[in-house]
Amino acid sequence: MKIQRITYLSLGTNQGNKLENLQKAINLIDNEVGAIKKISSIYKTASWGFEGDDFYNICIKISTYQQPETLINSLLKIENELGRQRSNTKEYQNRNIDIDILLFDDEIIFSKMLIVPHSKMLDRKFVMVPLSEIAENIIHPIAKKQIKVCLQNCTDSSEIHKIEEQLVRPIPLSEKYNYIAIEGNIGAGKTSLTKMISDEFNAKIVLERFADNPFLPKFYEDKERYAFPLEMSFLADRYQQLSDDLAQFDLFKNFIVSDYYIFKSLIFAQITLQKEEYLLYRKMFDLMYKEITKPDLYVYLYQNTERLLENIKNRGREYEQNIQAEYLQKIHDGYKNFIKTEKNLNILLIDVSEIDFVKNKKDYNYIINKIKLN
Repeated sequence: MKIQRITYLSLGTNQGNKLENLQKAINLIDNEVGAIKKISSIYKTASWGFEGDDFYNICIKISTYQQPETLINSLLKIENELGRQRSNTKEYQNRNIDIDILLFDDEIIFSKMLIVPHSKMLDRKFVMVPLSEIAENIIHPIAKKQIKVCLQNCTDSSEIHKIEEQLVRPIPLSEKYNYIAIEGNIGAGKTSLTKMISDEFNAKIVLERFADNPFLPKFYEDKERYAFPLEMSFLADRYQQLSDDLAQFDLFKNFIVSDYYIFKSLIFAQITLQKEEYLLYRKMFDLMYKEITKPDLYVYLYQNTERLLENIKNRGREYEQNIQAEYLQKIHDGYKNFIKTEKNLNILLIDVSEIDFVKNKKDYNYIINKIKLN
């Protein structure tokens, strides 16, 4: 199990649009590093150690799975992405963004790349004032005193002013959703995305147990004969799995993410079953559907048929290799009709036909941002 760590960062800027610089840094930290728990007010101070424009300074609290060495590299990358030009000189300079690690849990770190707690933080009012605002009772691991006491003992006499403008805290997925269902056609990538989200955000994962269904290979050989037992067995298994897993929320996980939603049972049944079979099936489905917890967000990954067939071929499941384009289109049409008519679900449609979120981090972040902003 991945362990979340709490770290406090100091951010400063004195060039360009300072509010925009800080907000962009916050958004990138949220994307690349971890969930932002708190943001201090913005404080204006004169430049420190050189003649330059006034600085805007803040401190933030974040929860991250990154180790300290990875964290500092991520922050340097963000600085670079925002245009920070570092030089070899040790003199203080103007900068459009500066990000420093102040505290990392209660650890004391001395390495070539990183010193934590920050060696100069106790002597800088532009650090201690915003830090005390969001972490006044946290103990400094070397001074062995609360941050608010360390601030009282700070000998920096420079003036510091809180400004009225405020920054926007990105809302973490764990605060926004309790249960996310990822759906899509065969080969759309729903299981891959579900696993990636579970891994990054420490979410409880619910995966469809299609591999254990003895009727599935037989169905692809003789659809008419095995359609009804296949759909009934899937319905029973999905109902039991979702009922059990959604009822037993893991206290050590942030939220639940699944690679299916039980309504897919009805979509597939409409395609595979004869009229009389479907009417019987629908009675059973309606009874079960009333009892199932609905997701806070239903994500449908759309992928064109050409890409679906390519993905199906590449993953190499023998019993899927004879799936035809017409069958995939019928499935998509079923999902399309469901999305159009379902009024009680929060539905997000994402076209993934031209992106590769498994291999490309930017494509993955694109999807995560769509989910966050929904």
